[in-house]
Amino acid sequence: MADTVLYEVSDGLATITLNRPEAMNALNVATKVALRDAVQDAASDDGVRAVLLTAAGDRAFCVGQDLKEHIGLLAADRESGSGQTMSTVREHYNPIVRALAEAPKPVVAAVNGVAAGAGFGFALAADYRIVADTAAFNTSFAGVALTADSGISWTLPRVVGPGRAADLLLFPRSISAQDAYELGIANRVVAADGLRAEAEKVARALAEGPTVAYAAIKEAVAYGLTHSLEETLEKEDELQSRAGGSEDHAIAVRAFVNKEKPKYLGR
Repeated sequence: MADTVLYEVSDGLATITLNRPEAMNALNVATKVALRDAVQDAASDDGVRAVLLTAAGDRAFCVGQDLKEHIGLLAADRESGSGQTMSTVREHYNPIVRALAEAPKPVVAAVNGVAAGAGFGFALAADYRIVADTAAFNTSFAGVALTADSGISWTLPRVVGPGRAADLLLFPRSISAQDAYELGIANRVVAADGLRAEAEKVARALAEGPTVAYAAIKEAVAYGLTHSLEETLEKEDELQSRAGGSEDHAIAVRAFVNKEKPKYLGR
């Protein structure tokens, strides 16, 4: 894996760190490939029970596409007529977002600075966003004559509503951490110097929790957004049977009866 993305697993928590602070963690091809591989590994590894997505430095979480590299790739496309540059949505962004959003375990994003374009999209694909008080968000796409990608046309309206999503996409601008909290984009806003500690605390608590139940909760919420009440009730029945049959449910019930703190196994 390229050193532009760091990957570490410790006690059931996979920490994925974008590591191009000198470029505000912009996404060149090498970084996109490494990030895709890391999130897919974390999503499929049964030993990983939670994921923490963050970035190096204090200026940016991720400012999206590396436009310096992008200019050269567009020029090469024009010469060859291949149109390969924009295949990055299909080859990189889409698999990254799917792995984050559909992972059968909680994903926490620790947003340490600017999250723009695809960086914003990746943060929205996480289940829980802890944001530094110095951070900011920007959709950015229309500012470079592009449409939304990285799942943001699906995630943003579900977080802020379609009207606000259209406003933020049509008129890209910086959204402060506090404004992001009021819009529902940030779940928590914390002091920048305490971000990593708080994010690790939350992510580790989730890594020690009932993983099967968390996976079912993620699936239920995603399903309910696009299905009828009747269909959603049937899905809840299916998912509750799955969670109820888990070892962790039996552990939780015994612990409750015995007035003990449960020690979950993640299965």
